[in-house]
Amino acid sequence: MSEFYDVKETKLFYTGAQYPPVYEIPRLAKYERGRAVYQGRHVEMYDRASGLLKDTPFAPQLKTLFIAVNLMDVLLTKPADLMVGEAPTFETGHDPESPEQTALSRIVEENDLTQMIHEIVIGAGFRGDSFLKTYYGQRADVSETLQLGLDAPDAPLEPIIEPVDASIVFPELSRGSKKRFKAVNIAWVEWEIENSSRIMSFLSGIPTTETPYLNVERHIPGYIVYERYELTERGVDDRWGAPIPTYNIGESVPTGREQDFVPTGMPELLVEHIPYKTTDADWRGESGTEKLESVLAAINDRLVQIDYILWKHSDPTAYGPDFQEEDDATVRSGGRYIPVTKDDATPGYMVWDSQLEGAFKELDILLGLVYQISETPQWLFGTTLASDKGGTGTSHTDAGAIKARFMPILSKVKRIRAHVDRGLRNALWKAMKLENHANDGVDEFAAYEATYPTITWRDGIPRDEKEAAEVANLRTGGKPTWSVTDAIKDLDGVDDTQAAELVRRIDEDEQRVSGTVDASIFNDPGGDA
Repeated sequence: MSEFYDVKETKLFYTGAQYPPVYEIPRLAKYERGRAVYQGRHVEMYDRASGLLKDTPFAPQLKTLFIAVNLMDVLLTKPADLMVGEAPTFETGHDPESPEQTALSRIVEENDLTQMIHEIVIGAGFRGDSFLKTYYGQRADVSETLQLGLDAPDAPLEPIIEPVDASIVFPELSRGSKKRFKAVNIAWVEWEIENSSRIMSFLSGIPTTETPYLNVERHIPGYIVYERYELTERGVDDRWGAPIPTYNIGESVPTGREQDFVPTGMPELLVEHIPYKTTDADWRGESGTEKLESVLAAINDRLVQIDYILWKHSDPTAYGPDFQEEDDATVRSGGRYIPVTKDDATPGYMVWDSQLEGAFKELDILLGLVYQISETPQWLFGTTLASDKGGTGTSHTDAGAIKARFMPILSKVKRIRAHVDRGLRNALWKAMKLENHANDGVDEFAAYEATYPTITWRDGIPRDEKEAAEVANLRTGGKPTWSVTDAIKDLDGVDDTQAAELVRRIDEDEQRVSGTVDASIFNDPGGDA
C-alpha cells in the first residue's frame, strides 16, 4: 500500500466519521482470518471444496467429513517457546543494589514480562501486530466494589505494562511518514443496557435495549485524551474474507471520568508497536499465517477428499449366486448384494481409480511448503509427516552442529526478537519515567534515574557447558572469566538482586564451615603428637 492517508480533521474519530475507518477494515479482516486459522476454526475460512460441490449430492458428506488440521498452532508457538524457554534477564548497568536496578527488577517481576513476551509473540504471529501500553495506576480493579456501595480496599499505584488487542488500536501517521506515529488511538465499542421508552417497550415487549458507545483513548505527546461517542449500527463489511461490524459515530457524550486530559509528563507515546515482520513500505506487520492461507486451504481440502474416498469405498457392492430363502447358504455383507445366475450377465458399473498414492504425494508437497515457508524444520516437533523429512534432528551431539541444524528457526526467532527487544525496552524505560513523574514531590518516594535497560536473551538451544568452559579456558590462559554473581545469573537465569542473595548465602556457608574447624591447627609443628 503506497498511499499516505491524511484527513482534514485533527483526529481520527469524530462525529460523522465511521468506526472502524474504511482503510483499516482490510487490516482488521486479516486479524480475524489469522485468529480463526490459529484457533482451528478453518470451516469459517476455507470452504473451497464445499463451494465447488454445493449443488451436488456430495455436499452433505463433505460437510460431515470436514477435517480441520491446526498446523499453525504449533508453528506459531514454537518461536515463542524458543524465545522465553529460558527466561531473559533485564539490567540497567548499575549495581545490583542500586535504586535503578531494584526498580527495574520490580517492574519486570510485577508485570510478569516473561509470560507476556510469550503471549505477544504468538498473538503477533497470527495477526502480524502486537501493542503494549504503559501507564501508572491501580492494578486491582475495584469498580465492582464501588458499584455495590462498599468501601474499596486501598490499592497501590504502580507502573503497569500490558498488551492491548491490536484490533482496537488505530495509529495516526505523521505527515509524510509511513512508519512514525503522531498519535495512537485505542478505540473500542461498549454496549450498555438502557431502559427503553414506554412506546418502544410496548411495541417490542422488551423493557431494555442495548446501546453501543465508542470509547476512545487517544495518546498524543504529553497527554492522554479520553472521549466517548454514541454509535449507530451501519452494517457488516465482509469484502475481505471476514465479517467486520461498522458503525456511524454520533454525538459526543460525557466519559464519566474526573479528568479527560491526563498529562503524562513525557513527549513519547505510551503505546509500543511490536510487529511480527515488517518492511520499509508500511508500519503494519506481516503475520505468519497470511502467506499460508491458500496452502492451508488446499491441505484441508485434500484431507477431506482422501477421507471421503476411503469412506465411500470402505463397503463396496458385492454380487454372486441367487440364494433362495429355503437354502442353507447365507450371505453376510455390509453393502448391497446383487444376486446373479449363470445365464445373467455379470453386473458392470463405472468405477473410479482414486489414485490415493497421488493424493498423498500432493499432501506431502503441501505439508513441506508449509514448513518451508514457516522457516521451521519439521523434525523440530519430534515427529515428521512429509516424505522429505530432513532427518530427525537427533543425530548431532555437539552444540555447534545442533545450532547449525536449528539455523532456520533460530534466524526467524532473532528477527522476531529484534522487534520485541525494542518494544520492551521502550516500555520499561517509559514505566520508570512515569513512576518518577507520578511521585514527583512525594516524600515517601525515593527518586531514581530512569535508565534505558538492556535485555540478555537466550536462544533456547541447550548449551554444552563443558565445551563453553574449555573454550573460555583456552582464550584466557586458564584465568577466571566469571565472577560468582555473573555465573549464578547466567546458570540459574536470575536477576542481580536474586544473584546477590545467593552469593550472600554462599558466603555465610563458607564462614560457618571455616569457623568450625581451623585447618591450620593440623600444620602446627609445636603441637603434641
